[in-house]
Amino acid sequence: MDLQTRKLNAIEYLIRLKDEKLFGKIELIIIKSQKENMRKLKPFTQKQLINRAKEANEDYLAGKIKTQDQLELESENW
Repeated sequence: MDLQTRKLNAIEYLIRLKDEKLFGKIELIIIKSQKENMRKLKPFTQKQLINRAKEANEDYLAGKIKTQDQLELESENW
C-alpha cells in the first residue's frame, strides 16, 4: 500500500473516530512530532543566503534551469 493510500485511510479512520481520549492521544503525538521537526530547522545565516543567491544566479546564467512544465512532469514520478 502506498503512502497516499495510507494517509487517506488514516483520515477516514479519524473522521469515524468517536473516542475522545484516543483522539487526544493521536493529537498529542502529532503536536509532539511537529515540535521535534521544528527544532531540526535552523534559519540560514546572511552569508548562507548570499551564497545561495549567487549560486542560483550562476546556474541561471549557465542555463541550468527547468520550466514549470518540466518540474510538474518530474514531480508526477515522485
